[in-house]
Amino acid sequence: MHILFVHKNYPAQFGHIARHLIDRHGFRCTFVSEKPPAQWEGLERIQYDPRSGATDKTHFCSRSFENQIWSSKGLFDALQARPDIQPDLIVGHSGFVSTLYLRELYDCPVISYFEFFYHTQDSDLDFRTDLPAYETADLLRARTRNAIFLLDLQNCDRGYSPTEFQRRQLPEVYHPKVTTIFDGIDTQFWKPDSQPNRLIAGWNLPTDKKIITYVSRGMEALRGFDIFMKIAKRICDHRDDVLFVVVGEDRVAYGGDHRYTDGKTFKQWVLAQDDYDLKKILFLGRIPPAQLVNLFSISNLHFYLTAPFVLSWSLMNALACGATVMGSDTAPVREMIQHGRNGLRFDFFEIEQAVEMANHVLDFSAEYEHLGTQARTRIVEQYSLDVCLPKMLELYQSVKS
Repeated sequence: MHILFVHKNYPAQFGHIARHLIDRHGFRCTFVSEKPPAQWEGLERIQYDPRSGATDKTHFCSRSFENQIWSSKGLFDALQARPDIQPDLIVGHSGFVSTLYLRELYDCPVISYFEFFYHTQDSDLDFRTDLPAYETADLLRARTRNAIFLLDLQNCDRGYSPTEFQRRQLPEVYHPKVTTIFDGIDTQFWKPDSQPNRLIAGWNLPTDKKIITYVSRGMEALRGFDIFMKIAKRICDHRDDVLFVVVGEDRVAYGGDHRYTDGKTFKQWVLAQDDYDLKKILFLGRIPPAQLVNLFSISNLHFYLTAPFVLSWSLMNALACGATVMGSDTAPVREMIQHGRNGLRFDFFEIEQAVEMANHVLDFSAEYEHLGTQARTRIVEQYSLDVCLPKMLELYQSVKS
């Protein structure tokens, strides 16, 4: 079988399954992306060029759609120039680029990967009631951003989403068409290290401190960076045996925090709100995955917060590494963390509740060791590559039968 994978980035969500299909099943796989794909033996690589996109003259609400259309036409042009590419199946990420136009090139099934369908109520957009609300224009734009998803939902033969929470965000009429299959965690890589290297990002993390970790692509309100810092401050103010270690870039990956930060980054804005003891809070920036394994392995307590939004791989990686995790009691986290069994949950906005819970974990760590053990067990049994890749293959083959 020849499978054509389509994604703006590479390898993104499709790298593991493509490698699996090539190595284990002898499939032919072609990967098309906007970013130049890296060299990878056995995988055909094609780059598409959007050539243009939205401008300041494009209506604010339709700029995302304008960019998606340019990308989708660029994808079409790149593949039209390659008549030797004749896939048996197309698997595409619905978001930045659509497989919609490929129906005019190929007579084969299409499977779409649906990551997030936007809502303006009971969603990430209105969750942070403690911060300035989004303007009406932002809400209108969010509704318009669903246009490409709706086209792909109608166009595809089947679809899948990584979590049940993300699947439920889609219009109910399409639920029978979309299944839930997680991307898969490489549990041979993301696993506890019994002798982890404590030299991380040039810092030799002390053995006489309790290490409390927070990991996020960017430091932003949607991932509760400000809430985490408030928790950290209260703990730092009353304990000398802690070191908070923050991994992530000083940028906003999701959301519109620039609305109220007066030109500062969100991190700068948060730090300006209070007097933080930065001798007890270490910012590492972005670190290589192997060092992240080491960090999770020495972490005494890991925090993960999120608004109702796409679940972060960092949570799954922390659980796979056997970390004791405290997560916000929001829908994406509830799906992964069963309170008291494989982790702990706390109300996103209840700072004192989180502080009390964290202090108890730090003071009586032996009582919580089973959480990390159960966390890894659940990841291995339900979310590992060994479990998820066969499910994806079964889905792929089902549309060909």
